Amino acid sequence: MWGDEQMKRVCSVINNVVLYLIVLVSVSVMIFTIVSVTTFDRSDRSLFGYRMFVVLSDSMSATDFNAGDLIFVKSTDPKTLQEGDIISYVSEDPVNYGVTVTHKIRRATVDEEGNPGFITYGTTTGVDDPIVVGWSKVLGQYQMRLPGVGAAFSFLKTVPGYLLFVLLPFMVLIIWRILKCIKLFKEFKEEELAEIVAQREKLKEEQEAARRVLEQLGGLKQQLGVAGIAADVEDGGMEEDGR
Repeated sequence: MWGDEQMKRVCSVINNVVLYLIVLVSVSVMIFTIVSVTTFDRSDRSLFGYRMFVVLSDSMSATDFNAGDLIFVKSTDPKTLQEGDIISYVSEDPVNYGVTVTHKIRRATVDEEGNPGFITYGTTTGVDDPIVVGWSKVLGQYQMRLPGVGAAFSFLKTVPGYLLFVLLPFMVLIIWRILKCIKLFKEFKEEELAEIVAQREKLKEEQEAARRVLEQLGGLKQQLGVAGIAADVEDGGMEEDGR
């Protein structure tokens, strides 16, 4: 069986671990949010030579990635791209103009003005995109994906996501510390009260001991007084006999 001290130590360790986990999660989410807001879905921003985009459709789900995935695209010279490579580019299609699209290269070609470009398509439908992708619109070549991370990022940008993953952990942390302070204050007051009670009990014991000493002294004084009277009486009797 564990003693009270061991149980207190175990509880203290558990409390500290939970506290550190809350802090770690909160800080990690904040860092992730800051990085994601400043780099994700930004064609003009890169991190260590990579751009990151949230997949918005399942046009490539048949072979490579799904809607909600976070994909990494590395800046690449369009001259080095070949048939079968997957590229991200800024769409010039009126249907989704300006949107970043990540599709596979069908073949190299030229546009109406004779500029080099690519015919691209989504592997889910296999249908070619209607507009030739010019080299100037290519953002980079697809490298890898993180499944579902893009969806998590999109959720973080919403009010419920912010409340759940950013604000709530900090509120829990603040409430935790407030409760801890209240507990410590109560323990301090209880210890202070216990010390006062102990001092009162000790004072009562000292008073009781003093009272007993006084009673003993009084009894001893009385005994001495009786003995003195008896001695005086005895001395008086002896004097009378001497006469």
